[in-house]
Amino acid sequence: MSDHGQVSLGRKVAYGFGSVAFGVKSNGFDYFFLIFYSQVMGVSAYLVSLALMIALIVDALSDPLIGYLSDNTRSRWGRRHPFMYAAAFPAAIAYYFVWNPPSGLQGDALFPYIVTIAVLVRTLVTVYEIPSSSLVAEMSDDYDERTNMLSYRYFFGWTGGTLMGAFATIFVLVPTATIGNGMFNVEGHGQVGAIAAMVIFVAMMVSSMGTHKMIPDLKAPPPPRQMTIGLIYREVFETLASRSFLALFLAALFGAVAAGVSTTLSFYFSTFFWEFTTEQIGLISLSVVISAVLAFFIAPVVSRKFGKKRGAITVGLMAFTVAPAPILLRLLGFMPDNSDPSLFPLVLSITVIDVALIITYQILSSSMIADLVEEAEIKTKRRNEGVFFASVTFIRKVTQGIGAAVAGVLLTVSQFPPGATPDQVPESVLSSFGWLYVPVIFSLWMLMIASLSLYSVDRKKHEQNLATLRAED
Repeated sequence: MSDHGQVSLGRKVAYGFGSVAFGVKSNGFDYFFLIFYSQVMGVSAYLVSLALMIALIVDALSDPLIGYLSDNTRSRWGRRHPFMYAAAFPAAIAYYFVWNPPSGLQGDALFPYIVTIAVLVRTLVTVYEIPSSSLVAEMSDDYDERTNMLSYRYFFGWTGGTLMGAFATIFVLVPTATIGNGMFNVEGHGQVGAIAAMVIFVAMMVSSMGTHKMIPDLKAPPPPRQMTIGLIYREVFETLASRSFLALFLAALFGAVAAGVSTTLSFYFSTFFWEFTTEQIGLISLSVVISAVLAFFIAPVVSRKFGKKRGAITVGLMAFTVAPAPILLRLLGFMPDNSDPSLFPLVLSITVIDVALIITYQILSSSMIADLVEEAEIKTKRRNEGVFFASVTFIRKVTQGIGAAVAGVLLTVSQFPPGATPDQVPESVLSSFGWLYVPVIFSLWMLMIASLSLYSVDRKKHEQNLATLRAED
């Protein structure tokens, strides 16, 4: 690290590449877990959902503790790297066993197994992810360089997960002589699990080893003291007690609920509203890679030109006005019919731009978290990068399920018929579904952006915080 906090390209890539592990895990859990265990392995869908929810809650509750422990660990490998190295092999092995359950268990008898394995995977990935992502605030104290580094992290996270999912569905989960639908190819799921486990292990190790030489330049832990649960939680709350953190906390809360609603219902809109084919839906999923590349270049430019807060609010307003626009335009009669060949390229183009703006927003808001570290250090005399990054992931995880529940309410209120094919859903139901969705999702996004207005650490304030810390050294 130089005096100005500039980080070499190799170390930025190493820091960012670690996020591939998180992306692969999230893609598997978000898109394949439910269908694999409920449709393929015969577990009741509500039990699979319950297992995922239990795992999410346990994982969320462990977040602040893991963040705190990584802030206070004393070792010859620094504060973060012991966790990063320790998690790699167990996380990869546990992920392999998600997709290779014991052959003696079938149906609902698998429930205890899937709860245990889901908790294990989520917790082990968190043991890696929180210390690893927290490194950004230690590797550089430069206002813009932090945004630049996080653009690498989000690029690798989004593309890693997307490409793994695409690879699975195109090359491995394929029909066989006896299985007509590749999603029901049990052996295929097992093979995907083995490949994904190796990718997770390699991503974690490459990132840990690629940033290892920086350990002497990273921040030291506070002096050793007697740890108690009371002390841990008192220090966590003391660290987070600021208006700027409240701003990011509320923004993450509303954003997580909105993301839960839109993710849960995206398949409904693609299938019923636009009547896209599975190939077209697959192309929309793959287009995330293009969006991630665009965000990789856009975020650092926005950070330099506008600053993070103003940039995040501007980009957010653009992204979340564009997101529900095609649905609103269809409801108002301004979009091409479903049979029109121009509809798919139009929706695809809007999606690419919108997702690029959403990823840009995520990069900027993460970079804003990093800038709270110095402000808290002035107040508490402790470096708590882990606590800050863990607290925001904690709120996202806790509220994710609320978004899915809101989505269920929208489907129920609009009287969406369960088990129906696109030709069986009346136009009036689709219309009321759309008219309910647009204001709900738009309001949640706007509450998120309004929350950011409470944030107060701009470039000038950040420079002042650094000067104060240097004077105290």
